[in-house]
Amino acid sequence: MTDSFDPAEAQLPPLADRAIVLHARADDWRDAVRLAGDALVDCGCATSEYTDAMVRMVDDHGPYIVIAPGLALAHARPGPEVRRDGLSVVTLATPVAFGHAHNDPVRVVIGLAVHAPDAHLTSVAALANVFNDASAIHAIADATTRDQVRNILDARRPAP
Repeated sequence: MTDSFDPAEAQLPPLADRAIVLHARADDWRDAVRLAGDALVDCGCATSEYTDAMVRMVDDHGPYIVIAPGLALAHARPGPEVRRDGLSVVTLATPVAFGHAHNDPVRVVIGLAVHAPDAHLTSVAALANVFNDASAIHAIADATTRDQVRNILDARRPAP
């Protein structure tokens, strides 16, 4: 048996109803990241300290979390602030700038909380699989129900 990593087999953490926030209002990128973090807290995946850590990551390292036009992947390092692996999806009523030279403004913020470092890689790979289809960002941004968001994510996952 080998320990090779296959990104096509990567799975996303569960997406609870409380982790999906549609057409939220954010004054700036900090508000947008906090919305994603608060959704992770609301569904029991993380503590409020994890949300603070997500904001600090951007303060310390810049807008590297804006990974595609209109899409930010808010996260922090795995640690005790993560209660269990989880995902949040926040769509913004009005896009906000994060300061990224090419991918601003952001309409969709994905929050990611993972307990173990290897799970972090797996979850990021699973998200990359979903967003290989650039239309997924627009579809999620325009979604009007939580089920639509789930269906969009599920439809763009590679078949096993």
